[in-house]
Amino acid sequence: MSLISKSKSEAVCLAPSGDRCGEGVLWHPEEQAVYWTDINRFLIHRYDAAGQSVRSWFFDEPVTTVLRTTRPDTLAVCLGSQIILWNPVTDARTPQGFRIPGWPAVRLNDAAVDPGGALLVGSMRNNVNPDGSEGQAGGRDGVLFRIDAGGDVTECEKNIGISNTLVWSPDQRHFYFGDSLANEIWVYDYDSLTRTGTHFGGFERGAPDGSAMDEEGYLWNCRYGGSCIVRISPRGEIDQVIEMPVTNITNCTFGGPGMNLLYITTAGSPERLSGSLFVLETKTRGLSDHLFRL
Repeated sequence: MSLISKSKSEAVCLAPSGDRCGEGVLWHPEEQAVYWTDINRFLIHRYDAAGQSVRSWFFDEPVTTVLRTTRPDTLAVCLGSQIILWNPVTDARTPQGFRIPGWPAVRLNDAAVDPGGALLVGSMRNNVNPDGSEGQAGGRDGVLFRIDAGGDVTECEKNIGISNTLVWSPDQRHFYFGDSLANEIWVYDYDSLTRTGTHFGGFERGAPDGSAMDEEGYLWNCRYGGSCIVRISPRGEIDQVIEMPVTNITNCTFGGPGMNLLYITTAGSPERLSGSLFVLETKTRGLSDHLFRL
């Protein structure tokens, strides 16, 4: 058995934003900025790396994910009920066309864009009340949806507890997708989106939340309730456990000029800096996000 490297995090708090549930983090290379959400306060934040400043926008319902598109001035935003197209400069907001069946009993959660430009988004039982307070999660109401450039929608997976982690291997042979309630991250065939097995499961520290992929094919998984990030090898083995200074680690993405900065969102917990945006300098480079083809 190989030894597992454990290290104390060198993560730095960039923005003590006090998010109830920070999520949906995105690195925008053209702007040299980080976008992320606070699901329960219906917010999108933007951290400007050069100016080290934060701006926030208000929405009318939970905001779960922010994604780049093929239009330079337009981002795709997953709300609880639907996907919209948003221009941060003008604050113009238009429906993309997809609305989740069953809202508000269920809502959208984690999302990502595949190498071909299609948007994949998973759902879950809605655990956010109309006033943003914490509701009850559970059940197996979640669905994994695929939305292509023409707007066609495919249901790829059903009976999911909480949809989290949507990443692709560098060779585009595998897709990884997880269920926080099952404490599992599954592996799929890239072309057919057929599940071929469990990539990583049963880890005792927290539940799998969002993830990022590095250029070596290692998956960086945030552990909600586990105070750590786990770097998982292409074979599904633990390579490294990175200790974090707060309990609820929610999502991460690679960015920065060298793509070696891991930006990390967190949710509220007893620690003073919980709910902050953190950054961690790594020894590896991450993969750039794909663009939702419009």
